[in-house]
Amino acid sequence: MSVAKVGSVVLDCPDPRALAGFYAEVVGGTIVDEGDWVDLRVPGGSTLAFQAAPGHVPPRWPAPDHSQQFHLDLTVEDLDAAEKEVLALGAKPLETGDRSRTFRVYADPAGHPFCLCAC
Repeated sequence: MSVAKVGSVVLDCPDPRALAGFYAEVVGGTIVDEGDWVDLRVPGGSTLAFQAAPGHVPPRWPAPDHSQQFHLDLTVEDLDAAEKEVLALGAKPLETGDRSRTFRVYADPAGHPFCLCAC
């Protein structure tokens, strides 16, 4: 038996509303804005939360001397179509190498790495 269940994944960022808006466009959901803390309630999933961190320094990826801290794997049906959409929303590619793989790596507008993964 587990001791706990995941309530939310929280990302530090300079602008919680903006980053919640980015992820709402990517995965859907309902934004609940509480100022320095914003929840994104994802349909059928856990909550993504965004916390104001005025001194936020984005992780560097890939950088063996700096941890990426964490990343999200987001499952998509069409990598090319999903890539086009996340780039239009402000994501930046972190890797442009092997396009035949089943995943692609990006940074969200606050610099957190995430992957689009083919299902």
